[in-house]
Amino acid sequence: MTPLRAATRRGSAVGLALAACLTAIPTAAAASAGPDDGAMSTPGLGRFHHQRLDWHTCTTGPDDTTGQDLDKAGAQCADVTVPLDYTAPRGRTITVAISRLKATDTRHRIGTLLFNPGGPGSSAIGLAPLIRTVMKEAGARYDIIGMDPRFVGRSTPLNCGWPVGTTLFSAGVGRAGFDRQVAFQKDLADKCRATNASVLPHITTRNTARDMDVVRDALGERKISYLGISYGTYLGTVYTQMFPGRYDRVVLDGALDPRRYNPRLMRGVERENDRAIADWAAWAAQRHSTYGLGRTGNQVLATIDRVIAASARHPLTVGTGTETFRLDDTLVPLVVFMGDADDTDEARAALAEQVSILAEAAKGRPTQLSPQFAGALRSMLTDEGAQVGSVQSAILCGDVAAPRDPERYWRDIERSRAAHPVVGPLTNNIGPCAFWDRPREEPTRVRHDVPALIVAATGDPRTPYTGSVALHTMLPSSGLITLKGANRHAIYGLYGSACVDDQVNRYLVTGKLPASDRTCVKPGA
Repeated sequence: MTPLRAATRRGSAVGLALAACLTAIPTAAAASAGPDDGAMSTPGLGRFHHQRLDWHTCTTGPDDTTGQDLDKAGAQCADVTVPLDYTAPRGRTITVAISRLKATDTRHRIGTLLFNPGGPGSSAIGLAPLIRTVMKEAGARYDIIGMDPRFVGRSTPLNCGWPVGTTLFSAGVGRAGFDRQVAFQKDLADKCRATNASVLPHITTRNTARDMDVVRDALGERKISYLGISYGTYLGTVYTQMFPGRYDRVVLDGALDPRRYNPRLMRGVERENDRAIADWAAWAAQRHSTYGLGRTGNQVLATIDRVIAASARHPLTVGTGTETFRLDDTLVPLVVFMGDADDTDEARAALAEQVSILAEAAKGRPTQLSPQFAGALRSMLTDEGAQVGSVQSAILCGDVAAPRDPERYWRDIERSRAAHPVVGPLTNNIGPCAFWDRPREEPTRVRHDVPALIVAATGDPRTPYTGSVALHTMLPSSGLITLKGANRHAIYGLYGSACVDDQVNRYLVTGKLPASDRTCVKPGA
């Protein structure tokens, strides 16, 4: 595992679960405060764009390993003041935390590059040194900015006091499980409204894009380059549409079709996940002597079915002591789903170990969790991950309205269950956005062409390849690099494809897109 892959996986243990949700104020045309609709027309915004940043060391205390790593790398940190509500800039303010790793090749400096790792809700502040490593020679020519979006990480925080760190659960095998999910998800929404009602309307992707533009101006940059992964591709798309002419080089890895962006992002990716799970099952079958899950792919898939059925009868107890968890049929499919977005041997082995533990628990046998599995379960199933889960849902629910009738979700679950029994009840399940207040702005529409470089894997189980192709079509000047044969979410610098990495880095150095769309082959294929 490369350092960047490790950091990204830790940062998105909860954030990979893409889960989201017009009260009477001005519409998007009047409220968005971007150049497409009056960038600086609202009096009082200038003080944010022209603020002087107080750069300081990044370490906040003796246990702050992220800050220590940033300081060792030579990075500095700052808090950028932004308005909570861009239509009322003289009102309450919040801070957005950033780190900066300055260019070392100052003679050939290109500019500033801002990075977002997705989620939504994933922190980027600690990743600047790792991004520089990934960018190879291009990295030395950029000031690299890690920005924690509003209410994420070190920025002004949001915590709804939830007992869990994710809202992405399966509906289970029957109606009773779904009804419990409806009550649970409503309770999450009610808790967040009760504790944070004043800020929730302002936790949106469009406001994060506005914050990015304040950061750009505060850094003294006329334009800024951008690298976004997963949800970060949607944020990048929104920024380029709201602020045309204020970006330089744009890389979008695992792109979302902005027309499909909504709280039910996982709905429609069942086939890609079924394929990824089937390919993993074939891999695990070849290692039956290690994991004991079955000698053929079908036998491994049957083991998963048996484990889910057992967890529906009685929740499975896994782990020991304080690291003990009970997993029912709303949780077991989540474990499988969270492990299928990476087809490297290392990731497949981790999922096989986890399913093996679940299979043992289904037989009533004691189990012991690896530190990684225990950490993932803590992040998802306890309040340890509540801040990440809270802000992830707040962004998705604040961006686009979700269907409100629980019966609609139930019908979708039942339609999907026959063909996709493991992932269908999860990807179609209800979430807190069904009970959220409606967004104050309309979603962003693509109206401006952008010469971005889009990177996509054909088997991506999170942001399917069709989304990248769709965005490429919507942006005629863009380029597309396809990685063929990989069931992997996030490619550039994370997967070991020299074909992909070299073309992206060449673009970041020269600013020139490949002469034509390129296709790379999965490493080792």
